[in-house]
Amino acid sequence: MTDSTRGTGQGGAGIATNHGFITAIVAVATIGGFMFGYDSGVINGTQKGLESAFDLGKLGIGVNVGAILVGSAIGAFGAGRLADAIGRRNVMMISALLFLFSAVLAGAANGSVIFIIARIIGGLGVGAASVISPVYISEVTPASIRGRLSSVQQVMIITGLTGAFVANFALARYAGSSTSEFWLGFPAWRWMFWLQAIPAAIYLFALLIIPESPRFLVAKGRDAEAHTVLTRLFGSAEADRKVVEIRNSLAADHHKPKLSDLRDKTTGKIRPILWAGIGLAIFQQLVGINVVFYYGAVLWEAVGFTEDNALQINILSGVLSIAACLFTIATVDRIGRKPLLLVGSAGMAVTLAVVAYAFSTAVTDASGAVSLPGHNGMIALVAANLYVIFFNASWGPVMWVMLGEMFPNQIRGSGLAVAGFAQWIANAAISVSFPALAVSPGLAVTYFGYAFFAAVSFFFVRAMVNETRGRELEDMKG
Repeated sequence: MTDSTRGTGQGGAGIATNHGFITAIVAVATIGGFMFGYDSGVINGTQKGLESAFDLGKLGIGVNVGAILVGSAIGAFGAGRLADAIGRRNVMMISALLFLFSAVLAGAANGSVIFIIARIIGGLGVGAASVISPVYISEVTPASIRGRLSSVQQVMIITGLTGAFVANFALARYAGSSTSEFWLGFPAWRWMFWLQAIPAAIYLFALLIIPESPRFLVAKGRDAEAHTVLTRLFGSAEADRKVVEIRNSLAADHHKPKLSDLRDKTTGKIRPILWAGIGLAIFQQLVGINVVFYYGAVLWEAVGFTEDNALQINILSGVLSIAACLFTIATVDRIGRKPLLLVGSAGMAVTLAVVAYAFSTAVTDASGAVSLPGHNGMIALVAANLYVIFFNASWGPVMWVMLGEMFPNQIRGSGLAVAGFAQWIANAAISVSFPALAVSPGLAVTYFGYAFFAAVSFFFVRAMVNETRGRELEDMKG
C-alpha cells in the first residue's frame, strides 16, 4: 500500500493525497504546539522556588507567571504579519530559537527581572507557535480531514503541558521538593526549565525537513515552488488546479496583505469574520482554563492537598485532556465545529458552577490550614476534571482549528495577528489576576465568574460563528 491514495469525502473527492507526507509535516508543525504547552505548563511546579529564590509576594508571583503572556501577545500579533512577509516555516524556526534561549535563561536567572525577560522571550515563541502552526497545517491539508489534523495541535499542546507536569513531578519527587538541591547543586525548579531545551532543539532541526506553505509561495509569486509542494501533497493534476485557485482567490486584491484589509471596503467597518475570530479567541480564555494550567498545583494545595498530590492531579488532568482531544479528532470533521463549541460551553458552565459551589464550603482550622469538608473535596476534583474534559473536547482544539481556517486568504495573516493578540491579552488578564482574586473575593466567586463567561460563550457561538467543516480555504468569506 502506498502513501498516495485517492481522497474521498467533502472537499477531498478525487484528490490523490500523499497521506504519509502530510502526516509527517503535520507532525513536525505540531511540535510547536508541544512547545507552546510545555513552556506554558512548566511554570506550574516552580512557583515555590520562584517565591523563595526571588522573595516574591502574591503580586510578584502573578507578574512572574504572567510575564510569558506579554511576550505571547506580542509574538502572536507579530507572527501573523511576519509570516506574510517571510513565510510560515521561517517564523516557526524563529519561535524554536526563542524557546531554546528562553529555557536556558529562565533556569539560570539570578533575579526576578532576568527571569521575567526570559519568560517574555519564551512568550514570543509561544505566541508565534500558537497562531502559525494552525495556519500552516490548514494550508497543507485537504478540507475533508483539515479539522482532525488541525486538532492535533491541541493534542500536542496538552501533551506538552502534561510532559511539563510529569517532568516537574519527577524532579520534585526525586529531589525531595521543587526547592531542594538536584543535579550540579542547582534546585529542582531550575532543571524544570532547563529540560525544555531538549524538545526546543528537536523542533528547530525538524523544521528543516518540511516545505513552505504553498499558499504563501503563490502569494509571493513563486508558483513553480508552490506547484512542487502541492504535487507532493496532492498529485500533479490537483497541483495544477490548486495553484490557479489560490492565485484567483488573491487576484481580487492587487496588493500585499495588510492590516487595513480587515475593514470592509464598502462599509468601512471591521469585517464580521474578524469579530467572530476575536470573540472565539477571548472566550477561550475567559472560561479560566489557564488557571488550571498555570496554577493547578497552587490551587489544589490551597484547598488542602499536599504538593505531591497536587502535582499528581496535574498529571491526571493532562491525561484526561489528551483523551478529550482524541475524541475531537475523531468527530470534528463529521459533526462539525459549531456543535462541539456549543456542547463545550454548556458543559463548562455547569461544571465550573459546581467547582465554585464546592470551593464556597472551604473551612480554615485554628492553624490556618484550608480544607473542603465532607465529600466536597472529591466533588471539586471530579467537577474540575469534567470541566477540563469539556474544554479539551471543544474550545481547546476547535478555537485553533477555526482561527486557522475561517479567514479568507487575503486576510488570514492579519486576522490571525489580531485574534491571536486578543487571545493572549485575555489569557494575561485571567492569569495575572487569579492569585489576587483567589484571596479576595475568593475561589468560589472567581469560579462563578468563569462559569458566567462559559454560559455567555454559548450564545456568542449561536449568534456569531458559522460552520467551516468541509469548506476549501479559497471559499472562505469575510
